[in-house]
Amino acid sequence: MADDTSKKSTPPGWYAGGLEHIWLPYAQMKTATPPLPVVRTHGSRIVLADGRELIDGIASWWTACHGYNHPHIRQAIERQLAAMPHVMFGGLAHEQPLTLAKRLAAMLPGDLNRVFFSDSGSVAVEVAMKMAMQYWINRRAKGRSQFVAFKGGYHGDTTGAMAVSDSEDGMHTLFAGLLPQHLIVDLPDDAAREATLDRLLAKRSDDIAGIIVEPLVQGAGGMKFHDATVLKRLRALADKHDVLLIFDEIFTGFGRTGTMFACEAAQVTPDIITLSKALTGGTLGLAATAANRKVFDAFWSDDPKKALMHGPSYMANALACAAANASLDLFEREPRLQQVATISAALALGLEPCRALRGVRDVRVMGAIGVVEMERIDNFDALRARFVEESVFIRPFGNVIYLTPAFTIAAEELKVLTAAVVKIVRDF
Repeated sequence: MADDTSKKSTPPGWYAGGLEHIWLPYAQMKTATPPLPVVRTHGSRIVLADGRELIDGIASWWTACHGYNHPHIRQAIERQLAAMPHVMFGGLAHEQPLTLAKRLAAMLPGDLNRVFFSDSGSVAVEVAMKMAMQYWINRRAKGRSQFVAFKGGYHGDTTGAMAVSDSEDGMHTLFAGLLPQHLIVDLPDDAAREATLDRLLAKRSDDIAGIIVEPLVQGAGGMKFHDATVLKRLRALADKHDVLLIFDEIFTGFGRTGTMFACEAAQVTPDIITLSKALTGGTLGLAATAANRKVFDAFWSDDPKKALMHGPSYMANALACAAANASLDLFEREPRLQQVATISAALALGLEPCRALRGVRDVRVMGAIGVVEMERIDNFDALRARFVEESVFIRPFGNVIYLTPAFTIAAEELKVLTAAVVKIVRDF
């Protein structure tokens, strides 16, 4: 599936004219390689304007779990569009978000049964942090505004989310020292680090509103894995020192790590959980912050000042919630977790040859996540271009080359992806 350069042509008119006015994500606009013009998607394929097709290895930043253009999701959106694309959620309610909230409450572990909808994962984290701080205010325990977060963690690009991400080794190093200061520590992945965190919580519990962690996988911080024992330790420490526990499952939720939610692997339930990305099957922006009864009850009052004062304009958007309900239908009707297990085995087999290659630090797989960690990557543009030449779309970052394909990807397509990684790492 090598690149057919004969198909390359002049980009469409909308491309050149619009590119002069767009600001791209995570890109130095002066030097970045121009983005690829896309005209269509289907299954696990991205179709470029010049006719080339790329197998998508990362499911559009981990969102398109059912593949692109799934007819069930598309039809649900079309039906909702004809009836009502959007109406404000203040003083009004409608079917799709109420149905979705009920379904999420039934799926989530424990009593995570109050759901607040927002537009994106970063905002879901902001809402979770706001809930946690106000929980203590409403309980007359003012001053608990600090969060414990972890080295290697990433929770989003808004100000509050950046503040609980790793500012030393993450993508927000320019803002180190400028954001609200929280407690960024090592994950308690051994007894010594658990004891260190225990001492910190004992000393600072009067200042701390909560602990926030990405369960099992720290995604954008480097695709770093930890085991379920870490989550059990965090739950025990949160209970011991009376602080809230927040799981950021924006990446890991909806099957990516092998269970519907990563916290299920540890049989640990947080006080608050954040969800997004695969929630709508990669079709529309939507996020959810779900809290347990303990948290919600702190807001349940005759005092209007104890209400959660937050409300995005497009909160509970009808089209996005219709897509999410259709996505949940697919998880119920089709064997998604079985597909994840099959992908996991194929990733482990297909990426294993990288382990013996020069410059490779580690090869690891969890669920439908396959990672080749390099000693370093010096030229991202050249590396990404090489993948396109192999007719695949893979976007390395930091020092990792990773695959997070759609759960519906064909076995032969997955083989093309892993073969491309092995080939290019061998030539790296």
